[in-house]
Amino acid sequence: MDDASGNPAPPAVIVVMGVSGSGKSTVASLLAGRLGWEFEDGDDFHPAANVEKMQAGTPLTDEDRWPWLAAIAAWIDTLRAEGRHGVVTCSGLKRAYRDILAGDRPDVRLVYLKGDRELIGRRMAARHGHFMPTSLLDSQFRTLQEPTPDENPLVVSVGGTPQAIVAEIVETLTGRAP
Repeated sequence: MDDASGNPAPPAVIVVMGVSGSGKSTVASLLAGRLGWEFEDGDDFHPAANVEKMQAGTPLTDEDRWPWLAAIAAWIDTLRAEGRHGVVTCSGLKRAYRDILAGDRPDVRLVYLKGDRELIGRRMAARHGHFMPTSLLDSQFRTLQEPTPDENPLVVSVGGTPQAIVAEIVETLTGRAP
């Protein structure tokens, strides 16, 4: 769908997804700032029990994730109902998770931050103060089901700087260079 000027119409909500350490929070917050949209970090929707499990190095189960995903989806639906725009992070590792977030919402767009295990592992090892230990990265990659073309994801390499990644996203979504 295009706007009146022929440019692609922006989505109502962008879900920035990828494994832990792919740069979701950094990219999504910069993207929201560039677009003037609201930003929420999906990690903030986790119940305390989930955070405690991850801090202890225990991977989450699907049962752990359902309430978390439902809370993010509720935030998305609130924005959409109120005619507001937002950017939210969520690992979105499985198709079933993304179906909860984007599913039948054509105005929600997935942006998949794609990178290899080695690069993302180095980045995770260098960050401090995050509850997700590097030891869980392998389970993230084992769980990851990359988005398929029918999900209409925007796939962006994490190899560039956060600013370059955001510029690529903005140009692709708006049809204009930032």
